[in-house]
Amino acid sequence: MSKILIIDDERAIRNTLKEILEFENYQVQVAENGKQGLEMATGTNYDLIFSDIKMPEMDGIEVLSALREAEIECPVVMISGHGNIETAVDCIKRGASDFIEKPIDLNRLLITTKNALEKKSLVQETKVLKKKVESRFQMIGESEPIQHVRELIHKVAPTDARVLITGANGTGKEVVARLIHAESNRSSQPLIEVNCAAIPSELIESELFGHVKGSFTGAIKDKAGKFEQADGGTLFLDEIGDMSLAAQAKVLRALQENEVTRVGGDKAIHVNVRVLAATNKDLQKEIAENRFREDLYHRLSVIPIHIPSLDERKDDIPLLVNYFCEQICSEQGIREKMFDAEAINALQQRSWTGNIRELRNVVERLIILGGQTITRADIDTFA
Repeated sequence: MSKILIIDDERAIRNTLKEILEFENYQVQVAENGKQGLEMATGTNYDLIFSDIKMPEMDGIEVLSALREAEIECPVVMISGHGNIETAVDCIKRGASDFIEKPIDLNRLLITTKNALEKKSLVQETKVLKKKVESRFQMIGESEPIQHVRELIHKVAPTDARVLITGANGTGKEVVARLIHAESNRSSQPLIEVNCAAIPSELIESELFGHVKGSFTGAIKDKAGKFEQADGGTLFLDEIGDMSLAAQAKVLRALQENEVTRVGGDKAIHVNVRVLAATNKDLQKEIAENRFREDLYHRLSVIPIHIPSLDERKDDIPLLVNYFCEQICSEQGIREKMFDAEAINALQQRSWTGNIRELRNVVERLIILGGQTITRADIDTFA
């Protein structure tokens, strides 16, 4: 049940609002002045606050400002008997979610309440999802190789330099790309990811550069490509080594001229994009065998970052196992398990050709099939 606070110095107003909202099955508390309302709001987690503007001692604007200074994110709806556009705009600028006038219309009150509570719920859901995404893309480890990668990320992220991320499958190339974007000046803009290996060669150009209506069968309307979608932000070209030579030539032109042309079109479109690329292939070997353009390689690898394999950083396995254990138990909704020292040691003795991805899969299998404390016996049986 949503909890609502009403702050108003007029008893008749606050009691009427309380009765209406309680009839709609909201839990309602009231305060007879701004000071009392602020004390209640800082001591209780409310889902919504209604505050009159004109009150003695401490008015509604002062209450609103104090709530925001205290970083109380509860939505606040301002009420005024002397409403005007200037007052409403000022309230919104100060952080109010809405503004209603006296005499209060019943339908307006209920719609405002519903909208404010729905918005609060969406904000909370977004924060939860963001935390889940952020927890998924973390670089776990304190070994010397991973510390070196972390230092490179911190140095290169604030710049617009292109970065070529290399490493075997499962080492965490996507994590590095996301960390670079997150620490960059473009972090508030989109990060657009393209898996070059997953897109058929005949569609890669349309995917990257877009197309105009009628340019090919199935092109029923104009479509912006990934370069346009990433304008102002970052474009991550994953598995760049699998891109066709024809598409490589167009990517090179886009990087040289900062513009793209849609398939079937003739208009050049300016784009402001930072490009990060990743591959599990040896591009020098691909160049020697005429499967990758050397000029594109030099355009992309302004800053090369190589991600070490898990076998090169086995000192990080205890940290990774604990991290995955906590994460997986939370996802599965089970009581958190633990790995004993012998189990950890057994995992460190193994060779991890699948790298971080393989280790996570093994940890998940052990959590599901093993006991409350994962032992060497569980490793021998299930891993």
